[in-house]
Amino acid sequence: MESMRERILRSLEKKISYIFKDKTLLDQAVVHRSYSYEQASKPVNNECLEFLGDAVLGLAVGHLLFVKYPDHEEGTLSQLKANMVSENSLSQLARKLNLGKFLLLGKGEELSGGRTKNSILADTYEALLAAIYLDGGLESVHNLVKKHFLPLLPASISKRSLLDFKSRLQEYTQEEFKAIPEYVVLKESGPEHQKRFAIGVKLNGGILARGMGKNKKAAEQKAAQNALKKLAAAQVKYLAKSK
Repeated sequence: MESMRERILRSLEKKISYIFKDKTLLDQAVVHRSYSYEQASKPVNNECLEFLGDAVLGLAVGHLLFVKYPDHEEGTLSQLKANMVSENSLSQLARKLNLGKFLLLGKGEELSGGRTKNSILADTYEALLAAIYLDGGLESVHNLVKKHFLPLLPASISKRSLLDFKSRLQEYTQEEFKAIPEYVVLKESGPEHQKRFAIGVKLNGGILARGMGKNKKAAEQKAAQNALKKLAAAQVKYLAKSK
């Protein structure tokens, strides 16, 4: 007879339109570490799947963008990809699947609203993709990614809007740090007709990143781009240490 847990997981398979050959992979994908630590049997949690899922998602979304926009520059596609695989985007997709309902959480996470936390939902979505990859291969992942991400893609991309790194940096810092970046001229060099500007972008009083350009506007954009790269690298390093 089918258990309650099996019925619950079967309903998740219907939501994602994928039937697992190895049901243990699906089960592992929705086991949070907080639950695993509280159980005497110490069931395997989804942290390793999340790690693999991050790479699988990056490849699948990268392929999707390459096919959809073959004529766009790498910087444009990289920025669009970063937006699509952000924690906010993934958590919204997880909510559409109602992934929080399927999670196995520890008592502390349950009480603190773990089923609705962006970080947990995004991680679970990545773990689910990894489980599908291990069970059915990359094609199965591509099918799900197309279904979930194609509706998010615009019919055409405005390169100018995508490459407006200043706006994107401000959105990020306001959300993550509740602070607005400031831009300061660090150095001017060259003759009047060939000026070069070095701009620093400050956050909470300290220089976060620098950029060079033929004018202040270009240098500010470069500084913002470098700041976004630095923040993304710091986040990856933090996540790697926390695993």
